[in-house]
Amino acid sequence: QVQLVESGGGLAQPGGSLKLSCGASGFTFSMSTMRWYRQAPGKERELVAAIDRVGSSTNYAETVKGRFTISRDNANDTVYLQMNSLKPEDTAVYYCNTNLGSSRYPRNYWGQGTQVTVSS
Repeated sequence: QVQLVESGGGLAQPGGSLKLSCGASGFTFSMSTMRWYRQAPGKERELVAAIDRVGSSTNYAETVKGRFTISRDNANDTVYLQMNSLKPEDTAVYYCNTNLGSSRYPRNYWGQGTQVTVSS
């Protein structure tokens, strides 16, 4: 079965860094676009970053561009989110995501989420 398991969340100081990992299993990881979303209290879930199957194309939300970097290691079925220059407004639950279906038959999968808290 498809599984996505996030790790690496925790508490960071403003201006600090964290690196999130998402281990994938149950599907052909190297053929799938991977994404990171986040959801803060009282706000809608938003797309943070996306990376194509070979890592040649990436997209970022304007709020994190220049501070966050998404990458993947297809040999180990893992996608990462390096977060630098953290701000209090980055506080949220971060989710790993992939869509294995099509526009006609979407099959969206999510990890359990990992909490990131940025506070002094």
